[in-house]
Amino acid sequence: MSAALSTRPAPWAFAAPWGARGFVTDLDGTGPEGTGQDGPVHWIEFEPDADPAPRAGPAGTPVVFVHGLGGSHLNWCLIGPQLAAGRRAVALDLHGFGLTPGTRAGSTVEGNARLLDRFVREVIGTPVILAGNSMGGLISLLQASAAPETVQGLVLVDPALPPPRLPDRQVGNQFLLFALPGLGEYYVRAVQSRRPPQLAVQHIIDLCFADPSRADPAMMTASIALAAERQSRGPSSHAFLAASRSLMRVVGLRRRYWEMAASVRVPVLLISGDADRLVPVAAIHQAAVRNPGWETVILPGVGHTPQLEVPGKVIGMVRDWLGRHFTPAGGLGGTGYAAALRA
Repeated sequence: MSAALSTRPAPWAFAAPWGARGFVTDLDGTGPEGTGQDGPVHWIEFEPDADPAPRAGPAGTPVVFVHGLGGSHLNWCLIGPQLAAGRRAVALDLHGFGLTPGTRAGSTVEGNARLLDRFVREVIGTPVILAGNSMGGLISLLQASAAPETVQGLVLVDPALPPPRLPDRQVGNQFLLFALPGLGEYYVRAVQSRRPPQLAVQHIIDLCFADPSRADPAMMTASIALAAERQSRGPSSHAFLAASRSLMRVVGLRRRYWEMAASVRVPVLLISGDADRLVPVAAIHQAAVRNPGWETVILPGVGHTPQLEVPGKVIGMVRDWLGRHFTPAGGLGGTGYAAALRA
């Protein structure tokens, strides 16, 4: 981590049940065109699950988790501790989501790609493995393509992809509403932002899970508490709409998207649920065909967020992939910021 950065413990502990500690780092700067879009970013660092017989050896490549549209650092808590053995494992909140504030300009895909680049360079300080879900998968791909020296591997979990066909009708209608000037603002302000926290979280689960009964009760409790915290801060429709509209623009540039994906030269693990309503499995098949060097796993009966719906399966796949491509997990030795604070 850069010595010039100001990092302090976060005042929130939504991820504490999973052994994660929160921090706020001030990425000071004015941003493009003086927007001031940098500034405080909230992130968490996972403590590894207890290992009765830890293996000796060097620490592995750090993992940085990147959530999707409407998500947060909590999206990774069911797999983060298990993947933190022998390597740093951190999850950040993108501009306008979770506990990181965001402006309209800073909350776009492009703005959050700039945030991720600064976070990797200045907070982590070494090349990383990026694990991204949905919009976070797209942002991770952008980073690997634009700054290959910062990325050693990619885990893409149902990443946002150019759709080969029309999406699910409900999903398509929702994004059409978001795209319409005025109407999108009215819908998010009058409907989406006024849902009670419990209903807001349940709505996301119903949309993203193939089987909502798989939702982890502790994760539900933490997500509702985080949603209540966000609501207490006032409307955030400008950030959400900026992100969703820019997401549609980027995936709509099909040729540019596939050229960007083809430029990635690091190991890639592509994981998808075949019951994903937001990223059709046909889009995953298309990505696999266009990028035959990627390792692709499609999970039957799973939705848009496998790391939350079937975390055990995702942990097993990622561990196997890490073991075949990267330094084996080793001693922890205080390599992370949380460990440094304890020293």
